[in-house]
Amino acid sequence: MRTFYLVMGVIGTVVPWAFFGTFFAGHGVDIPLFARSLFANGPAAGFSADVMLSIGVFWVWSFLDARETGTRPWWVVLPAGCFVGLSLALPLYLYLRAGARR
Repeated sequence: MRTFYLVMGVIGTVVPWAFFGTFFAGHGVDIPLFARSLFANGPAAGFSADVMLSIGVFWVWSFLDARETGTRPWWVVLPAGCFVGLSLALPLYLYLRAGARR
């Protein structure tokens, strides 16, 4: 399963950054515009809110789970979630967790 988690983490990094890269190539590193674009219309706002709530729940769960399972280094899921998203943070944590179980 660790290989699967690793592959999904790579895919979960490349796919969002293909979209982010297109945005930043067209608009420069305009973080306020990027944030406004996340909520540009109802569907985008719904997806953005869903992902933000989900990553918050994931961070709390993974912190508590890491303490129980001895998963180290747990903290790497924080920047993974901030700079890429849940599509990297989740498989990365599961990869680390599977390694801690060995």
